[in-house]
Amino acid sequence: MTEYDVIVLGLGGIGSGAAYWLAKRGAKVLGLEQFELGHARGESHDHSRIIRYSYFSPAYVRLAKEAYAAWDALESDTGEQVVFKTGGLDIRPRDGAIPLEPYAESMRACGVPFERLDAGEIRRRWRAWRIDDDIHGLFQPDGGLVAAMRATAAHQRAARAHGATLLDRSPVTAIAPSDGEVSVEAGGERYRAGRLVIAAGPWTANALAYFGMRVPLEVTKEQVIYFESRDLESFAFGRFPIWIWMDDPAYYGFPVFGEIGAVKITQDAGGKPVDADTRGFEEDPEITARVTAFLERYLPGALGPVRLSKTCLYTLPPDRDFIIDTLPAHPNVSVAVGAGHAFKFASVIGRILSELALDPPGRVTLIRAGTETSFKIDRPILQMEAPPKTYMV
Repeated sequence: MTEYDVIVLGLGGIGSGAAYWLAKRGAKVLGLEQFELGHARGESHDHSRIIRYSYFSPAYVRLAKEAYAAWDALESDTGEQVVFKTGGLDIRPRDGAIPLEPYAESMRACGVPFERLDAGEIRRRWRAWRIDDDIHGLFQPDGGLVAAMRATAAHQRAARAHGATLLDRSPVTAIAPSDGEVSVEAGGERYRAGRLVIAAGPWTANALAYFGMRVPLEVTKEQVIYFESRDLESFAFGRFPIWIWMDDPAYYGFPVFGEIGAVKITQDAGGKPVDADTRGFEEDPEITARVTAFLERYLPGALGPVRLSKTCLYTLPPDRDFIIDTLPAHPNVSVAVGAGHAFKFASVIGRILSELALDPPGRVTLIRAGTETSFKIDRPILQMEAPPKTYMV
């Protein structure tokens, strides 16, 4: 078959979520992936990604509530657990670059329970922290992780179970809008659909170029590091939370989870700009050095030999807010850009993309969550030639 209701470009975390939600609603769906399914060239591939209610804006907290609900629906549909709650700790020096109060106020405004913790209480609960009394934090018991590779594969299996066609190794070579439809050439074949969903991550700019659109996106090469801690017991799942160090640089980490059996820690948005097609996969020694120095000072028990370093890409709008919108001149084409912090939202963004494709605007989750304006593709900062960049979230 070459004619579909909706074509989805990209089958990473968000695109697989979109294929699932579209197919679940009865649409004839074609998902196209330029590489093999589950590849490690983009943004979604790893054992774990943080999920949390703690965000600087009530709009993101409301969207996080929708995210937990979307993952619940996937788990119910597939019978497979993908979200694991560990508790989540936001921790910072009192003069740190990222204030905690907006996070506390946003959670309070949305009825999300949390605790304020001083340094003494943090040390008492998690003895691995070596922190002075000028450190404080917020603890949210529902924070945790999404099993990323498992979740993406579950989306794909469920999408197929609902009738979706998912093709890998099918790079797009042409996109042409015509008479309210879109034709796509990929993998040597031509397909046509009434709706197109672009979830292409670092290759988003390539897809938008077919519609004469340019959005200022920077692609950076990031990495995560798995340490063979000398004290793995202290970081065991169920004993240690996910955590984010709220300063500049910002760091984050996980308890031991998954088959690697090591502690995963890294810097957020610490990588350099790259081209998604030509970037390397080698370790970034500067990121490793910064993370190691941070651990030596604050979390020395996590240190040990590096078992594994894995690279991934961030696709960053200058304000690091998501893009989730239809194209102004092509309302049958929708796009999502996750800004390097979207995997926790992958299923709900997929659901929103299905709503943008199939529903009238008033029913879209974005409006209920109050994020519609923030995530527009034509918001002012995305119209600037040289916009200021703010990557801390």
